[in-house]
Amino acid sequence: MKHTIEVVGLGGGDINQLSLGIYRKLKEQANPVFVRTKDHPVVQTLQEEGVTFHSYDEIYEQYPDFQTVYEEIANSLFREAEEGSIIYAVPGHPMLAEKTVQLLLAQQEVDVKIIGGQSFLDDLFSVLQIDPIDGFQFVDATSFRRDELEYRQHLIFCQVYDQMVASEVKLELLEDLPPEYPVTIVDAVGSSNESIKTVALEELDRSVAFSNLMSVYVPPAISLELNHKFYRLHDVIRTLRGPNGCPWDQKQTHTSLRRYVIEEAYELIDAINKEDDENLIEELGDVLLQVMLHSQIGEGEGYFTIDDVIRSVTEKMIRRHPHVFGDEVLETEEELRDSWAAIKQEEKKEQGRTHTEEEAMVPQLMKAAKLGKAKKITVSDIDQLLAKLDGKEEQSEQYETAIGEILFAIASYAGYHKINPEIALHQVIDKKQSTDKGSER
Repeated sequence: MKHTIEVVGLGGGDINQLSLGIYRKLKEQANPVFVRTKDHPVVQTLQEEGVTFHSYDEIYEQYPDFQTVYEEIANSLFREAEEGSIIYAVPGHPMLAEKTVQLLLAQQEVDVKIIGGQSFLDDLFSVLQIDPIDGFQFVDATSFRRDELEYRQHLIFCQVYDQMVASEVKLELLEDLPPEYPVTIVDAVGSSNESIKTVALEELDRSVAFSNLMSVYVPPAISLELNHKFYRLHDVIRTLRGPNGCPWDQKQTHTSLRRYVIEEAYELIDAINKEDDENLIEELGDVLLQVMLHSQIGEGEGYFTIDDVIRSVTEKMIRRHPHVFGDEVLETEEELRDSWAAIKQEEKKEQGRTHTEEEAMVPQLMKAAKLGKAKKITVSDIDQLLAKLDGKEEQSEQYETAIGEILFAIASYAGYHKINPEIALHQVIDKKQSTDKGSER
């Protein structure tokens, strides 16, 4: 026979927020009552009325991370429920930012029944005078990623219960928002101890005394130009190509932009060779600009969008790395190379492609390196080709063919030895130009 864990919510404030049904259930104590923490005004009031609680406060001191704490609490509740049905009381509503409840619901051994409770969000929306229909993101302050935050919506962090958590939230937000950006700290909302204070972001972790009922509200940053965000770049390119945009950008096509892709790629290589980080940032941006322009042209013509481009490369990287995102075991460089090649070949078959990479419009030295790297070219082979130049008339077709054979052999030699001939030649030219400029001074 399965026993039951009845999960009830204590609300976000004091005893006045507790529903009559849950109040009676806790007072009757037909089953043992467990709480994640006793640090809640409803628990304190009910204790004064004689209700006995078993808490898990000590577990927070035993483990270094919250995930382990939540797992230990859930496991303990399972063990208790094996002996008989129990009640588990949590702050707020059981289905709102309560990881232990999610762990309980994920198992099959014990029946879990959600009784309910009052969410603090209703009171929070009222006191902040915001409407979530405008866009709303609810974030656990103890577990979030900055790249998932949407600053164009109302943003609320829950579980900001101590200075350390507040400091971590502040540091993450300062990566995107200015130090003076206003944030609102809300504590015990809807209760007689309700406290609301708006401070500058840089003061977030040193402006109030923290508690388990504390949340932080970040208003939409619509007026800020967050130029480091991807959506901002997307908006700029869309504007440039739009009706009131730039005439030059508006008239560009995939064909007209081809030369710039090549130019920007070589400028990027130059920045890499010079180990110039500032220039590298700029040139990477210029390459990204080409991707965005082509994607916006595709969107304007109704064929594809930047989302399709990102989806394509993401799926490709996952597909081509089965040893990272799948169960395949690849250990040596040769195994990795063979797997990559086999997956690429299968992709071409599935997509019905008829052209090869060698047919693509790539620099000719690179094409020669790819074509020739399967056959080992020796220095002696190159010397023999150089000897063929003797006796041939310069400017003749035969002389031109011989020069081409020499270049192909050198590029093949480079390809066999895993050297990119374009980059090697670029480095020599760059050094030569620097030497010539130095001698002119």
